[in-house]
Amino acid sequence: MSKEHMIVVGGGLVGAAIGYGAARRGLKVTVLDQGDAALRASRGNFGLVWLSSKGGGMPRYAQWTRDAVRQWPELHRELLSLTGVDTGLEQTGGFWLGFSEKEVQARADLLEKINKAVGDIPYQMMGPAELKQHLPGLGPKVVGGSFGTHDGHANPLMLLRALHAGLKMKGADIISGVDVVAVSQDPGTGKFTARSRDGQSWNSDRLVLAAGIGISELASQVGLHAPTRPTRGQVLITERLKPFIPYPTNKARQTKEGSVQIGSTSEDVGLDDRTTPDKISWLAERAVDTFPALKDVRLVRAWGAIRPLTPDGYPVYQSSTTCPGAYAVICHSGVTLAAIHAYVIGPWVGGITPSPPNFEGFHSDRFLDPNASFTHDH
Repeated sequence: MSKEHMIVVGGGLVGAAIGYGAARRGLKVTVLDQGDAALRASRGNFGLVWLSSKGGGMPRYAQWTRDAVRQWPELHRELLSLTGVDTGLEQTGGFWLGFSEKEVQARADLLEKINKAVGDIPYQMMGPAELKQHLPGLGPKVVGGSFGTHDGHANPLMLLRALHAGLKMKGADIISGVDVVAVSQDPGTGKFTARSRDGQSWNSDRLVLAAGIGISELASQVGLHAPTRPTRGQVLITERLKPFIPYPTNKARQTKEGSVQIGSTSEDVGLDDRTTPDKISWLAERAVDTFPALKDVRLVRAWGAIRPLTPDGYPVYQSSTTCPGAYAVICHSGVTLAAIHAYVIGPWVGGITPSPPNFEGFHSDRFLDPNASFTHDH
């Protein structure tokens, strides 16, 4: 069993899952976390464990996501047994719902394209009558939709709590309130040093940068290219209600506690994580169009959060060639990919297992072509 020491910069869903995956395999792990001051993506995550439509422009990502959602039940059971924290996983399928024939047809074309390219990503298109057999409270403005058998949802904040508890039970150190501003490698010893703004420092054999939107500047210090930009997501939450939405949907989902989470937006507004009346109104109106019973329900909270996004929207998993042992990870779907981050990425960056097969497409080198242009579907 390896006794190497690994530092993970970033204690959010991505960093915590990777750190947990390494710690459970015997590595000594230290997670350096900004704590409550961080622009946590988990605060604005809609909580879907979602495969449907993922990877339309990158079949390897569709395969990666398919493998991730398959491993989620194991992670849920493991964390519940180890920590007693329930991640809230429900994985009995999920619905995407559309308001026009055009977008429903586009959805069908996309799902068929992905399933043909990757395989074993089943879906079913449904009209209003069939949808209402599964979602009786559906409104008349919904003209069609798709059902993904692999889809589900979880509680992002409880997942983060479970991962942090699991890290501690596996012997890892989580140091909060740390703002890492510099990382380096000693060329003689190969040891890494991470330094915080207040002058503290930590040394390790391996270094994983999972700092979300703060990753780019740190990555360049250890020979890594990690382009990212912020996107704001606004989410609404209602009072607790009797169960009436039995499956998660792309517009609203009902939690185990009874509240309905409504989301979410994707806005290019820099680091502004405030809520705005126009987006709150838009989300609420869309939710009522989907489930008219929400019309008279009381909203109890609205919030915004910043999530990292690469130029093409797909993850970056990159090892440094100039500073061996350093890695950068960027991911927009920290909930969906949590299990594969723990069970595959954690052991890989910890030096326990080789790089996953056909992983080159996730390298950040794809963004280095100055003539290339990128789009994403978020």
